[in-house]
Amino acid sequence: MYKFTTSHQITFNDFNQSCGMELSLDNDWCVLADRIDWVAAEKQYKQNFPSSKGHPAVPLRQALGALIIQKRMRLSDRALVKSIAENPYYQYFIGLQSFSKKCPFTATTLVGFRKRIDLELLVKLNETFLSMAETTREHKTKKAKKFSDACNIGTMILDATCSPSSIRYPQDFSLLNEAREKTDAMIDDLHAQFNESRRPRTYRRVMRAAYLSMAKSKKRSSKKIRALIRKQLCSLKRNLDFVCAYLAKGGKLRQKSMANLETISALYCQQKQMFDNKTHRVADRIVSISQPYIRPIVRGKVKAPVEFGAKYDVSIDEKGHARLEKLSFNPYNECSVFRDAVERYKDRTGHYPQRALVDKIYRTRENREFCKVNGIQMSGRAPGRPAKDDVEERKVEHKNDVDRNEIERFFSREKRTCGAALITTKLSETTLGSIALSVLVANLFGIPIGIFFVVYFSDGTESSQKYHFCRFSDTIA
Repeated sequence: MYKFTTSHQITFNDFNQSCGMELSLDNDWCVLADRIDWVAAEKQYKQNFPSSKGHPAVPLRQALGALIIQKRMRLSDRALVKSIAENPYYQYFIGLQSFSKKCPFTATTLVGFRKRIDLELLVKLNETFLSMAETTREHKTKKAKKFSDACNIGTMILDATCSPSSIRYPQDFSLLNEAREKTDAMIDDLHAQFNESRRPRTYRRVMRAAYLSMAKSKKRSSKKIRALIRKQLCSLKRNLDFVCAYLAKGGKLRQKSMANLETISALYCQQKQMFDNKTHRVADRIVSISQPYIRPIVRGKVKAPVEFGAKYDVSIDEKGHARLEKLSFNPYNECSVFRDAVERYKDRTGHYPQRALVDKIYRTRENREFCKVNGIQMSGRAPGRPAKDDVEERKVEHKNDVDRNEIERFFSREKRTCGAALITTKLSETTLGSIALSVLVANLFGIPIGIFFVVYFSDGTESSQKYHFCRFSDTIA
């Protein structure tokens, strides 16, 4: 159950600063706490508790505030609980009435916070915050003209990235060895349930030695790897047959072991198919037994050509507000997201954007035709041979490329300072929620980076201006 508090949210003056303590009103956490409408967010959070029975849940401000601090400061669960107990600014941010030497929740409670504050709720909270957020700098409005709803106004930037999960690099022989060890443990568990004198022979010592010999070798030829995979497939098939035989006789496994068994069976089928066809590609390839929902995402980067995690598209409008447009573990083509993102922009503002700044993969024939019909200027050169005297076109293209770098700055800040560079959660729903929380935190602290504002004049021309800030408090004072 959840008890909704109808009283006003705590203010800076309400916080009991005991022991002669004096907090600074200009502190980033104090300023940020006043910007968030905790009451509106609590109304949305209350919908996750339909039952009126049971122990009351922790208030949203404590749960969400703790997760925001954890993301921003990149703390573990135990380090977060310790930091909240020591920092009065953190305690004010999560809504405590006065300073306390003890954190109001334990480290294990954070797991429940991440499950309850899921992707859907975080997207709503992000939209609520962006609807209330003001622009960071007002531009001159003497020459500005109020356009009708039929005119296209504003700019939308769209790009995709990937947040890798914290898993071991998925080598085939390493995955098969892990699967074999897990099935060996299942056989031991099932064998103990029956009064049999002889345990099935699995040759675990021989297979362990073969794996270590390959893992420790500096030079791994394809011939040796293929020979090891052949042995591992035979050993894993024998173990799966033993497990199935025990289950047919009435043996029982724990729920987690049954889930691992299903994943290992699918892994064996995929590895056997790739081994027989002499290929390294298969549909819905499993790269982690503990997190079977993770898929390889080909990004084409020099440092990491393939990343293992969730792929998502983010759009940034002319105010610098970022929104999740699509989030999925399965790889997809970014061009399919463009039209839906533009339509959602129109639903929010009542008009299409004047410019759509995207990279090459979005500039398909269908998307260009869609922009042409709706009067949207898509960045990049038009297909075909360029004109001889295209100086103005090059200037416009250069300007669009410079403005499009804003989303690269957003991705950089989101991954460096908001925890999106490496996702450490283990469940699929908490992983998606962790990425959505990174976008929300990047918005909360993200208005200071080079945001560009477009001023539209009465003659239809526009002027872009950029403002860069160093401190978060300077932009919201």
